[in-house]
Amino acid sequence: MRETIIRAVSGLLYTSILVASILSSELIFILLFYLLSLVCLVEMQKLLRLKSYALYLLQAILFYLFSFLKFNQDATILLLFITIFVNLFLVKDLIVVKKIPVFEKKKYIIIIFYLISSTIFLTLIPTIEGVFIPKLVIGIFFLIWTNDTFAYLVGKNFGKRKLYEKISPNKTIEGFLGGLVFSLLMGYAIWYYSPLLPESMSEHSRFNTPVIWLGMAFILSIFGTLGDLIQSKFKRQAGVKDSGKLMPGHGGLFDRLDSIIFASPFVYAYLYILNYVS
Repeated sequence: MRETIIRAVSGLLYTSILVASILSSELIFILLFYLLSLVCLVEMQKLLRLKSYALYLLQAILFYLFSFLKFNQDATILLLFITIFVNLFLVKDLIVVKKIPVFEKKKYIIIIFYLISSTIFLTLIPTIEGVFIPKLVIGIFFLIWTNDTFAYLVGKNFGKRKLYEKISPNKTIEGFLGGLVFSLLMGYAIWYYSPLLPESMSEHSRFNTPVIWLGMAFILSIFGTLGDLIQSKFKRQAGVKDSGKLMPGHGGLFDRLDSIIFASPFVYAYLYILNYVS
């Protein structure tokens, strides 16, 4: 009971800080996610048994150039292609090989593109139309939280068939489908109720349509689950249960953000293509 209360309070505090920072201003939003990415970088280096101060400098430079300055769209798209390629390569390693090879050079590639640049694309999503739309990224967080919550609840109560037992024995196919269905329902609800909110996203965003929100829900459910499995594989190879101990009852910060970090470049690509063709 005490652990449940600690977990609930910790989760509520985490959610409140996220939503408040996103709604406050673009600068505070970017600064917060730079700090969150910094903590995740510390945790990720421990998982990969790597200690490189150069990565912290590189992270600061990339955040400054892409998240703050947004200095060059061509460079951003090039970074997006590389990030998606590396992430899909990790998906291949997740499915095909028993142990993700993490030789020295690959450790740097994984951290730079799997973690740092993926987080950068999360900060770029709310400004993809050229103006800061905080409710866009808040909606995305609600979708990933819905997926995680209902995947757990449906899996716990109705799950029988394992999704990927050797990596995550508690995940089930029924839980995954439950998370997907409820994410789609949440996507529709976000679109349906957003015109009732003050300064509604529908007033200045072409992305506030049911089809687009359902598409984002689908992408986040699929790639969010893959991101969670990939991080679970890294933890299993490192011989640890959690990536850290920062959040009582939840483990490390990377444990809370692994799904949305991995899915963010795919969501950005989806919205960029829609914005480009329209």
